[in-house]
Amino acid sequence: MMPIPCLIQREVDVYVAMSRARELATAVGFGAVDRTRIEIVILELTRNLLVHARGGTLTLTRLSDSVRGAGIVIEATDTGPGIADIELALQDGYSTAHTLGAGLPGVRRLMDEFSIESTVGVGTRVRAVKWLTTPQRRAIYGC
Repeated sequence: MMPIPCLIQREVDVYVAMSRARELATAVGFGAVDRTRIEIVILELTRNLLVHARGGTLTLTRLSDSVRGAGIVIEATDTGPGIADIELALQDGYSTAHTLGAGLPGVRRLMDEFSIESTVGVGTRVRAVKWLTTPQRRAIYGC
């Protein structure tokens, strides 16, 4: 499947991206709880794009891996001011926008894989992956 780019420039774009992510997550086979997690991640990342970078692009891609199975990758990219201290930005409670400071740390917790790259004055790229865990796999690896 081709990547689904979502240009995020206005508030309404947030909800369009969430709808596209919900459709993709359903097509991949995610249950209600994981679809909600994915929607929260979309909400956090798109709001960051609007608040901190005055917009950017959110890209949704369906993954298929012979070992891990199916999944979704969510990438948020911008050409905003960048993040001077990524470690600080990933701490719960830290915010430059006078919010609760749960955005990036929450995204990291909700997803299976998380990475962030940022250069001050150039922009930021956040990549988050959620893998579909089938009940059979859960039974094998669960406690």
